[in-house]
Amino acid sequence: MASGESKQINSSVYQLIYSGSMSNQFGIFKKDVLRFPRLDTVLMIEDAIMKAKGDQKSRQIWLNLPKKVMWQTYVATLDYLEYSGKIVVEQDKHVLWIWAPKEIQKLKDKRLVIQ
Repeated sequence: MASGESKQINSSVYQLIYSGSMSNQFGIFKKDVLRFPRLDTVLMIEDAIMKAKGDQKSRQIWLNLPKKVMWQTYVATLDYLEYSGKIVVEQDKHVLWIWAPKEIQKLKDKRLVIQ
């Protein structure tokens, strides 16, 4: 993918996620957020959470990210991931990856999941 195409895709994602209509749906995206995460940042954080396997607290994951991310950007990403049903942040701040669409589909195929 060319650099121009990547920027265009990121721009489209920004417009979709951070448009006024979605901002109303997501209470997490408020005007006081200084920096919103880029797509590659969200993917990097998702990967780090999956690799942590629930053994690390949110701050430990943040400190071990391959690239530096502002804390506020990181928290906005965690809020988005939690809202979208991909993670759960426990009371003790451990972050668990719960998104498993393939496994859920297998259970649905076996009629073990109530729809």
